[in-house]
Amino acid sequence: MRTDTLWGTLPARDHLLAGAVDAAGAPVLDVVVPVHNEEKDLEPCVLRLHDHLARTFPYSFRITVADNASTDRTPQVAARLAAALPRVRSYRLEEKGRGRALRTVWSGSDAPVLAYMDVDLSTDLNALLPLVAPLISGHSDLAIGSRLARSSRVVRGSKREFISRAYNLILRSSLAARFSDAQCGFKAIRRDVAERLLPMVKDSGWFFDTELLVLAERAGLRIHEVPVDWVDDPDSTVHIVRTATEDLKGVWRVGRALAVGALPLDRLARPFGDDPRDRALSGVPGGLARQLVGFCVVGALSTLVYLALYSLFRLGVGPQLANGGALLLSAVANTAANRRLTFGVRGRGGAVRHQAQGLVVFAIGLALTSGSLAALGAASGSPSHGTELAVLIAANLAATVLRFLLFRAWVFPERAAAEALPEAGVAPAAPSAGHGDDTHHELGNVR
Repeated sequence: MRTDTLWGTLPARDHLLAGAVDAAGAPVLDVVVPVHNEEKDLEPCVLRLHDHLARTFPYSFRITVADNASTDRTPQVAARLAAALPRVRSYRLEEKGRGRALRTVWSGSDAPVLAYMDVDLSTDLNALLPLVAPLISGHSDLAIGSRLARSSRVVRGSKREFISRAYNLILRSSLAARFSDAQCGFKAIRRDVAERLLPMVKDSGWFFDTELLVLAERAGLRIHEVPVDWVDDPDSTVHIVRTATEDLKGVWRVGRALAVGALPLDRLARPFGDDPRDRALSGVPGGLARQLVGFCVVGALSTLVYLALYSLFRLGVGPQLANGGALLLSAVANTAANRRLTFGVRGRGGAVRHQAQGLVVFAIGLALTSGSLAALGAASGSPSHGTELAVLIAANLAATVLRFLLFRAWVFPERAAAEALPEAGVAPAAPSAGHGDDTHHELGNVR
């Protein structure tokens, strides 16, 4: 798998044609089974999975056993299976880690759809085709099995049930995750998405799944969830306390990276839709609707901050000084919030220039609001505090419209232009030096 693709928006998702892919010699689906010291369960798992796919899966497939640093007879079992079954291969890693195994094998796979499942096959295999079908059809970017969906049927102990639900609650509250089940060992991803997403995922252990999903969701990729029937494996070797600790560390690391804008999630942008008519809406600038929503949300919060500051400053100074101070502080916060949330500018590059231009926009807003206060004072002499607030709200509404137009056309024009590229069908530009991960991942040691 190449990861030196020119960074721009991802292309529109296409329906994979089985005949075309088969003619090129690559399977449509590559199912990875990561294992560590599973000499007992590996052979029945692979035989059962191979039989199920051979009987029911309408596309070509491959099963890859990813052995990460096993110290028992697991490598020998995997090699024997690869020798006996032409659609099975084995891969050996000398370092332990489920995330490391998945990243390595997925990065070297030539299949357009990549999946993985745990060796215990706790998930009913009848969910495999519904899992990968939206990826094959081009409807979705990732797919996950969910044990917490309403129609799922799950058999497991109360301890694991509590831990699973508590963990997903933590993800929802801390990282604003909307997917229902991060840790179910039953997931799939399109290869074109994996090419750009995998270099951003830092974890090599059990948190790999969560990090992958959180970044994909924050980038706006489509995640399909499949309710599954799942039976707990009583012989599971997962160390719950250690895994939970590492997961919480991962939540903190990813949350901090998202908060400071350290992740280039714009590499994962998708066109608005797969229908060309969706990408060439006449008379509608690219990204305008999304930017308007973000700007309105930031503007509403900024207005509340402004009014609170004005009321606070008004206790000690006159209306003009109170207005100027409140508007200045709220304008700095407004520019920073719109830079990150509305126009998607991440990192510190250009932040000073953006704030300077934002202060010019602030000066225009100050002129509008100060002029309104001056006109009110000239008209009524000593207006009430409520009247002052009403006039300021009206003046701020006018200033807000002007602020959005200036932000879009002057302060952040490069982001507005970038959002228009997919809709206009313009090819993305090559990245600057050092922007992407230009390494090639080669899959070796394949038996």
